[in-house]
Amino acid sequence: MSAITSARMFETPAGVLAMSNAQARPIADVPCHDLRAFQQLVLDATGRGRRVSALFGVPRDKGLGLVAVLSADDDGLVELARTELDGPTFPSLTPRCPQVHLFERELAEQWGVVPDGHPWLKPVRFQPPRRARTGEPAEIGVTSFYAIQGGEVHEVAVGPVHAGVIEPGHFRFQCYGENVIHLEISLGYQHRGIERALVGGPDRRSIHYAETIAGDTTVGHATAYCQVVEALSETVVPARALALRAIAAELERLANHVGDLGALAGDVGFLPTAAFCGRLRGDYLNLTAELCGSRFGRSLVRPGGTRFDVTPELAGQLVTRIERALRDTEEAAHLLWSTASVQSRFEETGKLAKDVAEQLGVVGLVGRASGLHRDIRTTHPYGYYRFAHIPMSVMPNGDVFARAFVRHMEVRRSAEFVRRELGLLPRGGTTVSRQPLRPEHVSVSLVEGWRGEICHVALTDAAGRFAAYKVVDPSFHNWTALAMVLRGQQVSDFPLCNKSFNLSYCGHDL
Repeated sequence: MSAITSARMFETPAGVLAMSNAQARPIADVPCHDLRAFQQLVLDATGRGRRVSALFGVPRDKGLGLVAVLSADDDGLVELARTELDGPTFPSLTPRCPQVHLFERELAEQWGVVPDGHPWLKPVRFQPPRRARTGEPAEIGVTSFYAIQGGEVHEVAVGPVHAGVIEPGHFRFQCYGENVIHLEISLGYQHRGIERALVGGPDRRSIHYAETIAGDTTVGHATAYCQVVEALSETVVPARALALRAIAAELERLANHVGDLGALAGDVGFLPTAAFCGRLRGDYLNLTAELCGSRFGRSLVRPGGTRFDVTPELAGQLVTRIERALRDTEEAAHLLWSTASVQSRFEETGKLAKDVAEQLGVVGLVGRASGLHRDIRTTHPYGYYRFAHIPMSVMPNGDVFARAFVRHMEVRRSAEFVRRELGLLPRGGTTVSRQPLRPEHVSVSLVEGWRGEICHVALTDAAGRFAAYKVVDPSFHNWTALAMVLRGQQVSDFPLCNKSFNLSYCGHDL
């Protein structure tokens, strides 16, 4: 509650629409600026601690509109501003604001507007329709790569096809011996068109699109989508449903964090923790299955509440099982932290400095492991987190050890949250019917998925349908940071650094 109260104490700068998380306002209330003023507003906002949560295009009868969503870690607000492009080009903001580099590349790819002066204008998802003005070929995966010349410099290319059951992604290393000088990451091999499919909704398929944005973040993305719909339809969700959503979200966090601790152990050849956590991840997933029949939380979160409820008997069983799973998790983690050979590989490997994380707009556990106090559950509380607080887990080191230890701290705190809230479930129903969406309104929904900030933005048309829908998965913000931490590392450090981030290909390839 403190974050909500403190939000009212900050003065909102002129030129933006300030609104709370998961609130809806008329689109006409969003200030529209000329392009130069709009870009200066974004620069000023990032200079005072805001970050660019989303920057996207909205088609107009003539030209293209741009909408910026700015958020901060100190006042609980999101700020919106917009502009209109009147030509096929616009000055790139990336040289002065690195946070927007992928957003501008996305605009060029989706809408054919070219950010002049962009330092590395390349495809984001190899979308076919509007690439003529960028000069890029249309074939998926065919693009130019940064290259370093020198007699002893060599190149290592990995992917896009990988040995395991994993989505495609290409990693190209420029190396001097074993030292990585530069890593370039190319994604977009499975662009799925989810944002485009959501336009014209909501309909019966919309929630299923949301649940499959990133399969391991089903609850997170479904919650973000539902909050948008609920805000636009003025739907008040029952407290019991909010509690069940939060419990499911923390179970999702537990399963993925524990699985990642095991995977990190496996990457350094430490099999005891790897084996323990591989089994324990399944235990946490099975707890979610007890809630709704799906280990990934499918069909649980729905607009207006949840489809499933928990009986007192089931709640008691879940508490017993999570206590047992947490005890086993602590034993597996103790083995990890008490083994010197493991720590020697984790410490000082893949360091991400706090200032670099800030410049790139890094979110989630990666940012918290680099000293950023950035957690939507605390900074922009939503749903049940407005009433039940989870302490933020932060480390200053920015290395693999910090990213692993933040996971362990969050496992403890999420398990305690689930255990406590299962015994305090509010009475009442779990769902209400919703009204039609308000026409010509906008809503921004921020959710702290297990990887970090999830952002969904919806704009409705005159009929109350989605005129535009924007999704920003936390991986979209963080992939560039993974490339940065490999500089100066050994090629053999890549699997460990990559797993310490554990970013989503499909969450990026929307």
